[in-house]
Amino acid sequence: MNCELLAVGTELLMGEIVNTDAQIIARGLNEHGFNVYWQTVVGDNPQRLREAVETAKRRADVLVTTGGLGPTADDLTKETVAAVFGRPLEMDPVQLARLKERMGPAMTPNNEKQAMLPRGCTVLVNDWGTAPGCAFEQDGCHVIMLPGPPRECAPMFRERALPYLETLCGGVIGSRYVKIFGVGESSMETLVKPLMDSLSGVTMAPYAKEGECELRITARAETRPAALALCDPVVEQVRAILGNRVYGVDVSSLEEVVVRGLQQRHMTIAFAESCTGGLLAKRLTDVSGASQVFGYGCVTYWNEAKTGLLGVQPETIRQHTEVSAECAIEMARGVRRLSGADIGVSTTGYAGPTGGTEENPVGTVYIGLSWPGGETVLRPDRRYMRTREQVRRSAASHAFDLVRREVLGL
Repeated sequence: MNCELLAVGTELLMGEIVNTDAQIIARGLNEHGFNVYWQTVVGDNPQRLREAVETAKRRADVLVTTGGLGPTADDLTKETVAAVFGRPLEMDPVQLARLKERMGPAMTPNNEKQAMLPRGCTVLVNDWGTAPGCAFEQDGCHVIMLPGPPRECAPMFRERALPYLETLCGGVIGSRYVKIFGVGESSMETLVKPLMDSLSGVTMAPYAKEGECELRITARAETRPAALALCDPVVEQVRAILGNRVYGVDVSSLEEVVVRGLQQRHMTIAFAESCTGGLLAKRLTDVSGASQVFGYGCVTYWNEAKTGLLGVQPETIRQHTEVSAECAIEMARGVRRLSGADIGVSTTGYAGPTGGTEENPVGTVYIGLSWPGGETVLRPDRRYMRTREQVRRSAASHAFDLVRREVLGL
């Protein structure tokens, strides 16, 4: 089924806020086997909104609107969509009672407008806000209207709209997400293309993420477990092709894999960061349960901090500079000793835009790793690093991947 997303709001059109609803909905629709062919943004103008809805009605099997369901005069989505599809708005007494209960004395007369819904629609109850959504089918087009605020739209789409849509497409879509680090998108696709071309009944789609890649493997079956079972043999084939560049399946991030791996092995980790400035600690502690494996991090920007806190030898810095393999390994060794952790990880480099040397230009990073089984240093490829943030994010990701490969053996 071909879908169009129609976001309503002048603030979106003018770039005052980012349309995060579209990203969430488009990804969700694609994951469930719906083709998103168009995305439209229109301001709070009745005529232009009507034209956009009429266009979507002609070309889409599914129209999903976001925004314009509130109580104010510029909230025009329901009125306009209902008029285009020839469905009068009627007061829903159940939704009106919900509004009065939720809002209490703060409810003003204009809020009653939110309980006006297209005749015969399926009500999408909003447990995350006040304005209910709705869904109906007319003239071969399924319409779903959702509120605009992301804190309401995201759960409404997930908990209300998707169950409605799944009844339309026959069967259930199941997807596995293979996460890949250490190979670019074009190289990764070249490696898996023969497998991709040979598949029948299962599809594979490559995606480039920030600093890594993803393969989405999708199948349709009567139940979700059955669909996932069709995907699993393909996942194993991908693992065989890409080896340890696959860092996980259906996981959120490299740092999640590291946290779970450390938990399983009852190991702890500590960081000594220079160029990443605490980013390793930040990303690791974004993962639930990180406190079981991480309790110590040092940001040692100055050389005095490297020598005084971590025990890096002044002679090491004089002879090799602070951006060197020698300094990185002494930093990792020092934070491991200082914290008592099983694993010490360090980062030191030139994030830019200034600094660097002929031998170590801007973008150069050394990552040190010290653990009971040994010590090692990684100098990631800097050719694709263009900005300070790219250097820092890439360094953090390479550090987590180094732990994953060398210590956890994943």
